[in-house]
Amino acid sequence: MTNTPPKTATTPTTTAAATAATTATPAAWEALVSAALLGTERRTPPVPLRAGQSAAAALLDAAAVSTVRRRAALRPALAGERPAVAPADPRPPLPDAARRRLSLLLADRGGAGGGSRRGTAPDLTELLPQWLAAAQEYGYRAPGALLPALLDAARARTDLRPAALALAGPRALWLARLNDDWKFALRGTGGGPAAVPDDAPEGVLRLWEEGLFAERVALLTALRRRDPAAGLELLGATWGTERAEDRLMFLDALREGLSAADEPFLEQALSDRSRNVRATAAELLSALPGSALAGRMAERARALVFLDPAAGPVITVEPPRECDAGMQRDGVALKAPSGRGQGAWWLGQLLEAAPLDGWREQFDGRGPAEIVALPVADDWRTELHDAWCRAAVRQRNADWARALLGAPAAPDRATEVAPAGSSRDLAKLLAVLPEDERAAWVAEFIAAHGLSDAFRMLGVCAVPWAEPLGRSVVDALDIARDAGSYPWSFSGVMGLAERCLDPAAADRLDMLTAVTDEPEGASPGSGGYWSEAFQRLVGTLRLRATMHAELTGSAAPPAAAGEPAPAAS
Repeated sequence: MTNTPPKTATTPTTTAAATAATTATPAAWEALVSAALLGTERRTPPVPLRAGQSAAAALLDAAAVSTVRRRAALRPALAGERPAVAPADPRPPLPDAARRRLSLLLADRGGAGGGSRRGTAPDLTELLPQWLAAAQEYGYRAPGALLPALLDAARARTDLRPAALALAGPRALWLARLNDDWKFALRGTGGGPAAVPDDAPEGVLRLWEEGLFAERVALLTALRRRDPAAGLELLGATWGTERAEDRLMFLDALREGLSAADEPFLEQALSDRSRNVRATAAELLSALPGSALAGRMAERARALVFLDPAAGPVITVEPPRECDAGMQRDGVALKAPSGRGQGAWWLGQLLEAAPLDGWREQFDGRGPAEIVALPVADDWRTELHDAWCRAAVRQRNADWARALLGAPAAPDRATEVAPAGSSRDLAKLLAVLPEDERAAWVAEFIAAHGLSDAFRMLGVCAVPWAEPLGRSVVDALDIARDAGSYPWSFSGVMGLAERCLDPAAADRLDMLTAVTDEPEGASPGSGGYWSEAFQRLVGTLRLRATMHAELTGSAAPPAAAGEPAPAAS
């Protein structure tokens, strides 16, 4: 803006300028403010100029008249309609200490700023999702005064939304209707614990026909948990009028209580006009081993994968030569992705949907481990095993998952478990196993092969990590430090350890916080970095213990080093 002296509100102005200012709308006032902030040399003010008048003077004249109008000459508008009362949330309130902790975590969610060296302080941005998950387990409701900050945090981080909306409960939807910044909550599915209205069936039908999308998904999910047949009937009543994207979400809700009773509805969905809906219906049907679709897929698969008597106990694979209309209706996508052969693409989809238990008869009574151990002709082994891995995940078949994973400590397991060119997802395969077995498998894998291939496996292990798994991770980190490895190469695993180790391990890890001598050839300064990383790990574990004690309402353990205790109310 130029340095033209400003005029007072009583300075005469042109009639046009005064008229423009006095009739300015709120949007025009915002335009005046924008021009003032940017400067008239960069933004032309939205006011007329008289002869010889500078843009800055005209802007100030218009602002002065508009200010007087806004203060004194503006007729009060009619009061808007008062919003409906916020719905009640019967869940218990947070204990005082936990409420103060949530306030601190929300205030510090922006982090400490840039810089690659994190120091020894716990990372509060990663403690917030942990705190939200723990609060959800206890069934608390969020304090009303913290709801805006909680919704702002969920708006900025999509990973926080399910837990944040669950804690906020029904009042999150109420607030989202009043503030467009939080409209994401209106189409979310994590808006608190789902419940069926007390005045069922009238209340159920009214909510289903008039509710927001998030409310309808929550209602269908809750109804499926209580009465799967009633949930299916409710969905079927309006299925033909729903939008494609809504049909997809509603169909996904049928995973709750999925049974053979859902098969007729899902068979009809195979003819849906939406490709995504058809694919989801086919996936759900293939998860029902006794479904007609699973039988059709099994028949197709048996014709393509078999033992060749002439070749001995060797699996022979013959990929399909075409994808007919029946295969496409059953969910087989016609066009292969770039880099995949059409035959291999169709074969993988057929095998993924075929019931795994049917292979025992196909391979002369052999069990999963024996079948997986058979040689496969013509380099089809990787393609075949990848498809079986996806089938084990879809059908939640622990026997096949166990066979495909094999022994974790085998010398070649680090490369053979996911050979070159493989698309299998070992983390998903591990998730099929029971929690204790999953943790034990990953612990043995780390002890035998180190941490380099274990990051995603660790991510699917139950939190807090079981003692054998936690010990394997810490031992591997300690070995990496003694070897002089770059500490930042293990920052991802260290971050997982901060979030997933049992807080009770903090005292045992104190010995690792000291600065050690750097071995020959080590990265310069690595000893200090490792010391800081272990100090941060111990401090974070102690802070997590404190947070859990606050949520139970019990006396909190001593605060972590460098962390002040929460102030009294």
